[in-house]
Amino acid sequence: MSDISGVGQSVPPTPQRQHSNPSTPIKPFSIITKYGGASLRSPRMGYSATPFKRLLSNDPLLHPPRKTHPLVWCSAIMCLLFCLIVIFIGIATLIVFLVVRPKYPQFDVPNAKLNAIYFDSPENFNGDFTLVANFTNPNKKISIRYDYLDVELYFVDRLIATQALEPFSQKPGQGRLEMIHLISSLVYLPPHPAVELQRQVSTNRVMYNIRGNFRVTARVGVARFSYWLHATCQLQMTSPPSGLLVARNCITRR
Repeated sequence: MSDISGVGQSVPPTPQRQHSNPSTPIKPFSIITKYGGASLRSPRMGYSATPFKRLLSNDPLLHPPRKTHPLVWCSAIMCLLFCLIVIFIGIATLIVFLVVRPKYPQFDVPNAKLNAIYFDSPENFNGDFTLVANFTNPNKKISIRYDYLDVELYFVDRLIATQALEPFSQKPGQGRLEMIHLISSLVYLPPHPAVELQRQVSTNRVMYNIRGNFRVTARVGVARFSYWLHATCQLQMTSPPSGLLVARNCITRR
C-alpha cells in the first residue's frame, strides 16, 4: 500500500478567524485566487475607470458645444425682422379696413339700344348693340383705378360680342359713363340658340346678358391693393329697330 501522504498535496492550513475591532474601519472585501500565476479580483472591487472615461470621451452627445456661425445669426435676425414687418403690415391693413370701410365699385347699365339683328344663314348671326355703362366709386376716402376692363355680350350663354375699354381712374364718390358699342359679325350660333333668338325677336322680347371683368387698384394714402371685379347684367330689350331697354338686373361682386 503506497503512502498517501507522498502522493497527495499538502493541505494548506485553515485560516484563523480574526475578530475585527468595531472601531477599526472595514476594508473592502477582496478575494485573491491564483491560477497559473494569474490573479482574479472580485467584481465588487471595481475595475479601473480608464476604459469608461475613454468611452465617455468618445460619446458625441458629450462633446463641448460648438460656436454658432455668424451667417446663422444673420439669417435668424433677418427672418425675425421679416416676420415683424408682415405682422405690422397686417395690423395696419386691418386698421385701415376698420376705419375706412372700403366698398366695391359698382357697375350698371342705365340705358341700351338694340340696333339690328339679322342672319346671313341659319347659323351665322349679325347684330349691333349699344349700351351705356355706369361705373361708380361709392367710397368717400378711397381712390380707385381700373387697370383692365373687358365687357362681353352673351345670348343664352353664347358669346356674341366683346369690347375692351381704356383704363381710367376715379376719385372718391365719382361716377363715370362709358358708351360701349358691341358688334356681332358672322357669329356662329348652334341651331337651338339661333331658333330661340328668332323666336324672341318675333315676340318683341330679346334677353341679353352682359358680363364685365375689371382689374381694380384701390389707393388709401400710400397703401395700395388690387383685386378683380366681376359684373353681370340681365337685360330685356324690345326687338329692333326700336330696341329699347325694358328691364335690367345688375350685380357686381369679387
